[in-house]
Amino acid sequence: MNTTETLQQMQQLHLQGMYRAYRSQLELPMDQQLEGHDLIAQLVQSEQLNRAQEKTAMYLKLAKLRLPASIEQIECSPARNLTKQQLATLAEGRYLDSGENLLITGSTGCGKSYLACSLGHQACLQGYKTSYLGMNRLIEKITLSKLDGSYIKLLNYLERQALIILDDFGLQNMSQEVRLTLLQLLEDRYGKKSIIVTSQLPVAKWYEYINDPTLADAILDRLTAGAHRIELKGESLRRKKVTDYK
Repeated sequence: MNTTETLQQMQQLHLQGMYRAYRSQLELPMDQQLEGHDLIAQLVQSEQLNRAQEKTAMYLKLAKLRLPASIEQIECSPARNLTKQQLATLAEGRYLDSGENLLITGSTGCGKSYLACSLGHQACLQGYKTSYLGMNRLIEKITLSKLDGSYIKLLNYLERQALIILDDFGLQNMSQEVRLTLLQLLEDRYGKKSIIVTSQLPVAKWYEYINDPTLADAILDRLTAGAHRIELKGESLRRKKVTDYK
């Protein structure tokens, strides 16, 4: 079998990483081309890397993160009440392995969603299935799934996500239907998979926001137990950007 046929078979077998690596080898002078075990090792490593990159790209696409944020872009300072050590600890992803939640609170424009999306991006890079949902979007999905009979399918989909980002918690009134769904979601994930919640409301006001004593106790018990908390401070980053451009 000649090299052209080998390349064709690699493509037919969808071994794109291996295909590109082998083609690159063939473009080198003969005395620089790898042989035997070294060539096989490089081809396998290239295929493994390519598959990891494709998996990450797929996870990022499915996550539907609201903002194209990354950990490297996050500003840490005493003024923001966020340290580099806190960010580095979260970036390691141990909270995901332990199924711990993260609660990010702060005033409007302080960067809550940006921080949450950066951690979502990091989770995808580390191989964790992630799903971003604004509170409006979650309410919409619950309502529609109840109407078209796909409610259980929605719950099963969310349960499979290693990380769910629930953005803007506390801005919309919750119906009993949404409260019960949130409780079910937290029950399914408790101690196994993580949720990041962002909210303008301080955690102390979440009980009042849920507005149902029995369900509020159950929801907050599962959501806040052992959770990491970040209370972002400082001026609105959106207003700051507008000022900087003037």
